Amino acid sequence: MFLIIQEVPQKLFTKLRLFSRRANLQAKRHFVRGAQLLNQARSSKDRSRSSSLAKEAESEAEKAIHLDPKDAAAHILKALALELQGFKTSAIDSLDVALSPLAVKSLSDLERGDALYKRAELRHSVSRRGQVDSVVADLVESVRLKNDNAKAFGLLGECYEKKGLKEEAKKAYEDALKVQPSYNVAQEALDRLVSSFTAGEAGDPSVNGFNGWNVEAGVGIRVAGMLKLERIGSRELGGRNGLES
Repeated sequence: MFLIIQEVPQKLFTKLRLFSRRANLQAKRHFVRGAQLLNQARSSKDRSRSSSLAKEAESEAEKAIHLDPKDAAAHILKALALELQGFKTSAIDSLDVALSPLAVKSLSDLERGDALYKRAELRHSVSRRGQVDSVVADLVESVRLKNDNAKAFGLLGECYEKKGLKEEAKKAYEDALKVQPSYNVAQEALDRLVSSFTAGEAGDPSVNGFNGWNVEAGVGIRVAGMLKLERIGSRELGGRNGLES
C-alpha cells in the first residue's frame, strides 16, 4: 500500500479509494436484495415462484461477487440460492470459494462454523455411501468453532457410524443432546446403538458394548431452517443477523 501511495498521484489515489467504497456499498446493496429474495423464495409455497425468486437471488449474489469477490457472504448467498434450485454440486463449489483463503477472512469464527456445517450437509447429501471423510473434516472444524449446533453434532455422529467409529458416534450424539436435549434424532440414534450392542453382547460375550450409558430422553424435535448466516447480511448494514440453525 505504501508503494502504491508513492507511485500514484494523490488525486488519482483518492478517486480510487472513493470508487472502491462505492463499489463495496453497491455490492452490499446487491447482497441485501439477494438475501431478501432468498427469504421470499424459501417462504413461497409455489414451487415455480420459489425457483424464480431463488434464481433472482443468485443473480444478485453474482453482482455482489463481481463488485467484491473477497466477501464470503455473497458466495454463501449464491450457494444457498443454488441449493434451493436443486443445484447442490454448484452450491458446494460456491461454499468452497467462500471458505477459501480469498474470502474466508471476511467471516467470523461463528460464521465460518455455520458455513462449514452447510458444506458438510451438502457434501453428505451427494456423497456415495461410506465416503464421508471430507464431511467429517468439515464437521469437526465446525463444532470446534461453534459448539452450539446440535444438528452438526448429530450429522457428525451419523458419519462416524458410517465409518464404524461407534465410540466417536456415541460422544457426538451425546454432545448433540447436551446442546439440545429435545433433539430426538440424536436420542433415537443413541437408542439404536444401545440396542444393537446389547443384542451383540447377548450373542457374543466378547463384543464390547456400551453398557452403563445414561442418556437423557428427548421430548421433541426442533425443525431447523437456514444457517445462522443472515447475520452476514445485516452486519454489512450494521450488524449481521443469523439464520436459524
